[in-house]
Amino acid sequence: GYLLHLILISSPKMEYEEEYEDVTMNQKLAPKTMEADTTEILNNLLKEYDKKLRPDIGVKPTVIDVDIYVNSIGPVSSIDMEYQIDIIFAQTWTDSRLSYNSTMNILTLNSNMVGLIWLPDTIFRNSKNADSHWITTPNQLLRIWNDGKILYTLRLTINAECQLQLHNFPMDEHSCPLIFSSYGYPRDEMIYKWRKNSVETSDQRSWRLYQFDFMGLRNTSHIVKTTAGDYIVMTVFFDLSRRMGYFTIQTYIPCILTVVLSWVSFWIKKDATPARTALGITTVLTMTTLSTVARTSLPRVSYVTAMDLFVTVCFLFVFAALMEYATLNYYSYGASPRPRPRNSQRMNYSVLEVGPAPTVIKLNNSTYNNLYWQEFEDACVYECLDGKDCQSFFCCYDECRGGGWRKGRIHIDILELDAYSRVFFPTSFILFNVVYWVSYLYL
Repeated sequence: GYLLHLILISSPKMEYEEEYEDVTMNQKLAPKTMEADTTEILNNLLKEYDKKLRPDIGVKPTVIDVDIYVNSIGPVSSIDMEYQIDIIFAQTWTDSRLSYNSTMNILTLNSNMVGLIWLPDTIFRNSKNADSHWITTPNQLLRIWNDGKILYTLRLTINAECQLQLHNFPMDEHSCPLIFSSYGYPRDEMIYKWRKNSVETSDQRSWRLYQFDFMGLRNTSHIVKTTAGDYIVMTVFFDLSRRMGYFTIQTYIPCILTVVLSWVSFWIKKDATPARTALGITTVLTMTTLSTVARTSLPRVSYVTAMDLFVTVCFLFVFAALMEYATLNYYSYGASPRPRPRNSQRMNYSVLEVGPAPTVIKLNNSTYNNLYWQEFEDACVYECLDGKDCQSFFCCYDECRGGGWRKGRIHIDILELDAYSRVFFPTSFILFNVVYWVSYLYL
C-alpha cells in the first residue's frame, strides 16, 4: 500500500518533468547577431526621426488604411441612448523615414516603441467614454516592414452614442453607428480608406445583446465640412433588431389577461354590486401599474410608442367595462319610475254595463287621454318587423297608438346591457389586436 502511494505521488511529477524537458529542448534562442542587427536598425531609424511630423508632410496626404475586428457588442441602453462595443482597431500607413535594409522583413515590436514614432490622431466622434486595455501590458501591436509600412493596432472598449427612434418600440430596428476621423488633419493632409473586408466580427454567442438580434453591418465614408477644413469621416453601422420576448412576457400578456379578466363582470349578476365594483377597480389599478412598469425601460420621450398605444387601449377597455356596470346600475336602480295614472283617473276609461250591452264612456279631458294612452302603451306587446322577437338586441317596434312603424327607431333594452357587452367587448378587442399586430409587424 505504501509503495502504491509513492508511485501515485511520483507519477505526475515525472510526467511534468518530461514535458518540461521537451519544451526546453525545443526552444530556439535568437542568435546574438540578430539581436544586434535589430537594435542597430531601431537606433538608426530613430536617430534623426521627428515624431511630431507626419509622413510625407508638404508632399502628399498620408493614407491610412483601416481595419476593425469586433470582439463583442452590447449591452445596448435604450434609456442612455448608447451601446458598448469592444474592438481591435488597426491602422496601416507608410512612413518612408522608417524604411531600412536588412534580411529581416518585419520588425514586431511591443508598446514601448509606440510612443517613439508618429501615430494618426484618430478620434471616435460619437463616443461618450472609451477605455484602452492595459492588462497585463498595454494591448498594442506595432509592426514595421522594411519598405516603411507600419501596422498599429490597439484594443478599445467604447461607449458610443446611438440615437434610438422608439416609435415602434418594442418592435423597433436600429442602425447604431461607430464614427471616427482625424482630429486635426483635414483631407488634404490625411485620407482614411477602408480595406477590403475591413470589418470582421467574432463569434456572436459571446455578445451581450440581450434584447437585440444582430442583423449585419455596413461601412461608409463621407466628407464633413467645417471651418477648420474638410475632414474624411468613416462610419460603421451595426444593424440591430429588438427581441420581443421580454416585453411579451412582462407587458403584453399581462395586459391582455387583465382586459379579459374585466369581462368576467358581464357574467356576474347586476345585483352583486360589491363583487362587480371590486373587480372593475382592481383591473383598473392593475392596468395603471402595468403602464407604469412598461415605461421604466424607456427614456422620457415625448412621442407615443407602440407599447404606449397598446397599454392605453387596454386601459380604456378596462375602464369602459367599469363604466358599463355604472351605467347599468344607474338605469336599474337610480332612474325614477314612470308616473302611473291614479286609480280614479284610470276608472274614467272603464267599461260599464248599461243595459244589455257594455258602453264605453269617453271623456274629452286631454290630460286623462294622454295618461290613458301612456298606460295602454306600457301594456302593449311590442312586435318587431318580420316577426322578430323584441327581446333581441336591436329591432324596430310598432307604435301602439297609431299602428304605424316608426322609421329609424331601434329598441335597445338598457337592462340587457350585459348581454350586449359580452359580444361587443371581445369582438372589438380582437379586431384591435388584429389591426395592431399586422400594422406593426408587417406594414
